[in-house]
Amino acid sequence: MLDFDAYLHRIGLSPADSPTWQTIHRAHATTIPFENLDSHRGIPISLEQTDLEQKLVSNRRGGYCFEHNLLLASALEHIGLRVEPMLARVGGGAPQTRPLGHLVLRVTDGEGCQWHADVGFGLGTLLDPIPWGPSGVHEQSGWSFRVVAESDELVLRTLKPEGWSDVYGFLPKPAPRIDIEVSNWWMCTNPASPFVFGLIASFNHPDGRREVIWDWSGKVQAMVMSPEGVVETQEPREAIPSLLAERFDLPGFELGPDGRVRVSS
Repeated sequence: MLDFDAYLHRIGLSPADSPTWQTIHRAHATTIPFENLDSHRGIPISLEQTDLEQKLVSNRRGGYCFEHNLLLASALEHIGLRVEPMLARVGGGAPQTRPLGHLVLRVTDGEGCQWHADVGFGLGTLLDPIPWGPSGVHEQSGWSFRVVAESDELVLRTLKPEGWSDVYGFLPKPAPRIDIEVSNWWMCTNPASPFVFGLIASFNHPDGRREVIWDWSGKVQAMVMSPEGVVETQEPREAIPSLLAERFDLPGFELGPDGRVRVSS
């Protein structure tokens, strides 16, 4: 990481306090929003370290999974942890029907213990790291997660009112950087990618509330999610810039003539 102190300030921590890596994980997950505004407006996502820090730290923007988790990885490596990124497939069902569209981290701490870390899942990421592999149920601010083994994959699941649901599955094998770059390029440029044709922004509050807006079908949905349920409203497209500014601390956007979000002129 090029400016570790600036990153800590971005996520509300003080370098003088020497926060633990678990504290850094939670602070990142509850400070930097998830958003796909660049790919939505036709700008490919750079995973270069300079660009990640410029965008998410200096410019106080958000990002999607590749950006979030590579930024976190660089911070954890900065304090001496071993971090291995792995590509995952979102949702459940046959693996061959889902692209490798998510990134998750395996972190090895100073005592040799391995952890599952992820601050970049848009619809309900982990707030805290959990032990690596199948290890029972882990409750975080009212949300429950567990990892199960299915064939060669590990699958992260979360508990919803209707029961356990697959979040994503992945082979527990570190991904080469070139494979991460290829997956990122597909997700941020392919017209079939939801991060190109759609729009999403989300924010995790420390108390477990999740605020989300999305538009993947021409209708803007706004949600406040909690372990007890979901409150959902439909919003006019004209409300997107104000929603981004007020709920996600993402000011400076407007709607262009094509109805897509762009930087304010």
